[in-house]
Amino acid sequence: MLGNFSYCNPTKLYFGEDSLDNLNIELPKYGKNVILIYGGGSIKKNGIYDEVVEILKKNGKNVAEISGVMPNPTVDKLYEGIETARNHNADFLLAVGGGSVCDYAKAVSVSVNCKEDPWEKYYIRFEEPDCETLPVGCVLTMVGTGSEMNAGSVITNHKTKQKIGHVFADENIMPKFAVLNPKYTLTLPHYQMVSGIYDIFNHICEQYFSGEDDNTSDYISEGLMRSVIYSSRIANKDPQDYEARSNIMWTATWALNTLVSRGKSTDWMVHMLGQSVGAYTDATHGMTLAAVSLPYYRHILPYGLQKFKRFAVNVWDVDPSGKTDEQVAEEGLQAMENWMNELGLVMNISQLGATEDMIEGIADGTLIMPGGYKVLEHDEIVEILKESLR
Repeated sequence: MLGNFSYCNPTKLYFGEDSLDNLNIELPKYGKNVILIYGGGSIKKNGIYDEVVEILKKNGKNVAEISGVMPNPTVDKLYEGIETARNHNADFLLAVGGGSVCDYAKAVSVSVNCKEDPWEKYYIRFEEPDCETLPVGCVLTMVGTGSEMNAGSVITNHKTKQKIGHVFADENIMPKFAVLNPKYTLTLPHYQMVSGIYDIFNHICEQYFSGEDDNTSDYISEGLMRSVIYSSRIANKDPQDYEARSNIMWTATWALNTLVSRGKSTDWMVHMLGQSVGAYTDATHGMTLAAVSLPYYRHILPYGLQKFKRFAVNVWDVDPSGKTDEQVAEEGLQAMENWMNELGLVMNISQLGATEDMIEGIADGTLIMPGGYKVLEHDEIVEILKESLR
């Protein structure tokens, strides 16, 4: 491993079927005024809402709610949440839902006491908080983003057609704790399940496809990817398989809690492309990633050939005997494509509502990241997006 790095992750995890009981351990550590944050109401249908509210009441909390957090949380929804938290004199934010709800809670956390426009400060200028932030806890009901154990927060601005993520530098922005009960994920529709699975896989890819040194982080990534592939095939056939779903949930957390990024550069161009597509289409995040991944990886393969060859052999069990490095690498991407089709992922952005006349705008909204095997030019982004239409 090359270079110098630090690693700190203060989030405490509670995992398993009885994990929600641990709210009784955590809630007394924080103030009385709690904001309960959730999405479209599925937690009321499956009973999780009632369980959480009962525990909050048992712990003497004064609760206000922010409901209706959408899959791609908007800046307007952020402003609404800031007002609610201020009016309630919030001491603590409890997010109950998927990654978008966790992302949103962190955005509210850093914005409640911010004296500037948080969109401009955090998502345009990428500045760090210089105000007091609110502690966040998460009860996870959908896996994929890893937001339950990192300091990232993605917000969409429909007016400017931008979807931007900010990974805050201070580990204090990370959730103080996260409750992970795999049973909560069993009621997800198939589309959402496989979308989350691909989000997990691509998080690992974004950190894996970079660097040329022998790095322990890459060995960990390969194991995580193999676990995702194996468990996803079981869950795809039987979504109620608890063991498969629990492994997927656990892998999602470790895919993006900064562990496998240590000691190396990282790429993130698939996310930049996918997020820009999402800003135009409001499509499900994991599906935007799936739709642009293969055109992007095939474009950069010549620049990172040895890593793509290693990916083929170590992740997809491609036999390299008698083949060129290029053939092995291409076979690995074909195996990945076959797996993606097997899961039923969206494989082009036209299926998500993107059209030819959106391409230039999507390309203009794509942030260019320098950490991968090729720093893209604007015309390359346009070409990748055109390829993703097909």
